[in-house]
Amino acid sequence: MSSYPRRTAGVLLASVTALLAAGIPAASAATPTPKPSAPKPSTSKAPASKAPAPKAPAPAPDPHATVAVLDLDAGGTAPVVQGEDRAYDTASIVKVDILAALLLKAQDEHRGLTDEERGHAEPMIRRSDNASADALWKEIGRAPGLAAANKRLGLTSTTGGPDGRWGLTRTTASDQIRLLRAVFDDSAASPLTSGSRAYVRTLMSEVLPEQSWGVSAVNAAGTELKNGWLQRSTTGLWDVNSIGEVTLGGHRCLVAVLSDGSASMDDGVSLVEHTARTAVA
Repeated sequence: MSSYPRRTAGVLLASVTALLAAGIPAASAATPTPKPSAPKPSTSKAPASKAPAPKAPAPAPDPHATVAVLDLDAGGTAPVVQGEDRAYDTASIVKVDILAALLLKAQDEHRGLTDEERGHAEPMIRRSDNASADALWKEIGRAPGLAAANKRLGLTSTTGGPDGRWGLTRTTASDQIRLLRAVFDDSAASPLTSGSRAYVRTLMSEVLPEQSWGVSAVNAAGTELKNGWLQRSTTGLWDVNSIGEVTLGGHRCLVAVLSDGSASMDDGVSLVEHTARTAVA
């Protein structure tokens, strides 16, 4: 779940006073015709039009990316990080986090997901449906609910987006590896039950083909992923991200690539895929 100047010209208006000459009757023809008096200068000023301040030029593209990789079959617990492990906007990759929070909520209530919850969860992951994410964001309690779930999931550097703007949640590549471990690493302690983990994995393996870019570019034998893309209204530049598990050369690897500052979505996808291939290789 998922996202372009105007000039006004002022016109000065001037008023003109027309001088009217009155007609003179025949009986008073000898009377000199009075001269019209000169018009008095106007003391009023036409309103000056204010041109809007020039709009600041759009910032030049300034793409950056960070990637974190954890080889689950190498026995390590800390990912290898390339790039500055700073916070980026999540865009739609936060939908995996929203789903994990929803599953924890259901577990706490000793129940499975309702038909309505499944009706939102499945399109939210499979086709990155934003309306479904809106509904589940409210269901989990928005940013405070996400924060409570993330504390249990081991995330330490993720901040939920304001109000309904879940796509502006901020996270780091390392935190996304922590989330992926809670879903994919069977050797790690996780607050998610085996059934909840299997449900998330299944949905991440069923993402629509047109959205199966990103970490899948490493040409792995198997990939479960979720991507995110968002054009920032303040800059016009793109956030593009991809997270998931890939299996390559018999090794299962968790991969999280976060990026921002690309001129277009296509540029962002190319950056993410190149970064993923380089890091996993």
